[in-house]
Amino acid sequence: MTQSEALSILQTGANVFLTGEPGSGKTHTVNAYVRWLHERGIEPAITASTGIAATHIGGMTIHAWSGIGVLRDLSEYDLDRIAGTERVSRRVRNAKILIIDEISMLSADTLSMVDAVCREIRGGERAFGGLQVVLVGDFFQLPPITRESGMRTRAVGRNGELDVAPRSGAGFAFSSPAWRAANPLVCYLDEQHRQEDGEFLGLLSAIRAGEVSMRHREMLDGRRIDGDVVMDDDATAETTRLYTHNASVDRMNDAALGAIEGKAERFLMDAKGPDHLIDNLKRGCLSPELLLLKEGARVMFTKNDPGARYANGTLGKVVGFQPTAQRYPVVELLNGEEVAAEPVEWKMDDAGKTLARITQVPLRLAWAMTVHKSQGMSLDAATVDLSAAFEYGQGYVALSRVRTLEGLGLHGLNDRALQVHPEIARKDREFKEASEHAREAFEAMGEEERAAMETNFIRASGGTEVLEDAARMRAAKSAPKVPTVDTTLALLRAGGSLADIAKERGVKTETIIDHLEQLKESGRITQEDIEPLGEGYEAQIDRIQAAFKKLKTLAMKPVFAHFKGDVSYADIRLARLLLPD
Repeated sequence: MTQSEALSILQTGANVFLTGEPGSGKTHTVNAYVRWLHERGIEPAITASTGIAATHIGGMTIHAWSGIGVLRDLSEYDLDRIAGTERVSRRVRNAKILIIDEISMLSADTLSMVDAVCREIRGGERAFGGLQVVLVGDFFQLPPITRESGMRTRAVGRNGELDVAPRSGAGFAFSSPAWRAANPLVCYLDEQHRQEDGEFLGLLSAIRAGEVSMRHREMLDGRRIDGDVVMDDDATAETTRLYTHNASVDRMNDAALGAIEGKAERFLMDAKGPDHLIDNLKRGCLSPELLLLKEGARVMFTKNDPGARYANGTLGKVVGFQPTAQRYPVVELLNGEEVAAEPVEWKMDDAGKTLARITQVPLRLAWAMTVHKSQGMSLDAATVDLSAAFEYGQGYVALSRVRTLEGLGLHGLNDRALQVHPEIARKDREFKEASEHAREAFEAMGEEERAAMETNFIRASGGTEVLEDAARMRAAKSAPKVPTVDTTLALLRAGGSLADIAKERGVKTETIIDHLEQLKESGRITQEDIEPLGEGYEAQIDRIQAAFKKLKTLAMKPVFAHFKGDVSYADIRLARLLLPD
């Protein structure tokens, strides 16, 4: 499936599993979809399974977003507590689209907990409370870290680093009941935008298929490099080395920097926001909190430059420091261009609002890094040490970071490095078949039917359609933009009922309640402004509000259960909105 075909499916509001080989354009497609949503006034919830992945996409971890944090199980008490946390409840309640990146590293149990939280807060029995769910990732890459059980295995590397992974497919996200309930359409991207070497692509495909031949092993043997620590006069100094363990990375980077004479320049990270969010950003940021650099240091950029001078993964060497008080480093890229590496921001956003941010020079020492931290990156060149590979997918992730076989140097290799999880190889065939069925179904669908689905999805999400007429588009660009929430506010102040406002906007009443909740939370409307919405329903609202107080919760599910289905979720939401402050 092409990126444009996948984007077309996403725009209908269908739940989607977006997958494909490294370099097939998963991130590019997600970014295109997010831009499409923003153009229509829709703010998606952007999350990822790990802090590093979340930092790459400018979102937050799914654990933080859903409020489950480090929980391994979710009791009724936990659900009630999370649903009663206003910050989490508002975030989940107001969401329309939930994107989860690097889904391969999220366990089935965790995905089920996220589903339970969404259903609890949003009400109803639909998967994830009726959110459009976009799951992104490649299960051939690093598997989830899960708790020990009979179906999981624990591996400890030679340096004591712990990793836990499923023995069977039971631990992967696709085995979760939540995945089955969401029933996502599979969009398997089959284009390649990272690797430029056909022979190398054949090797990576053989690893995925579990069909590594003697010829493939000979290809890898031809990239062998002897030696240990890479110093400046080493022929491999232009490359980053990938290790399977943190201790090896730290030892090499420290030794290489220490071998350069002179005093190191110090760059300390600046942070703003709540401590727990700052900690999440720091864990996900590839630039260290304290960055030590010397002239001659091998470095890697850790963020994409808006001006396209460098990208996340671009390699270079520090050739000097600016003659200013800040002494920002000047980096010579592999193409000979020199770039001043000035501080940039990593931030955590939610519904268009920045919750926390950190600022640091976007560099890290690049003589070495872990395979784990390299996931999602594209490297110009890398020397890989897989002699201590201990997990399925580790070797595949490491090798697929580079664009060509010529850019690969191999320091060590064991048998596990070329193995992928046998359950994933079988499941991958199913995904490819499902993707082809989805592509054929949408191809057979009439243009009018697709357009109607897209329009309905935009309206249901509280967005507005982009005008097709070019002149009207230009006029709209030049005119002040009116947020969709502000349109609802104007209709409220004009004296419209809930049903009238929904009809005027062409959306569901639940969408209008979403807007009113946001307006109330931000202080733009008062209790007096929304009281008229309850006229004619006073008795019903009083009953429901009494239940909220009796049950001591703001969650809708306990109230719905209390009335045994005698009241609708829409009535419960209205009653909650009208609760006195």
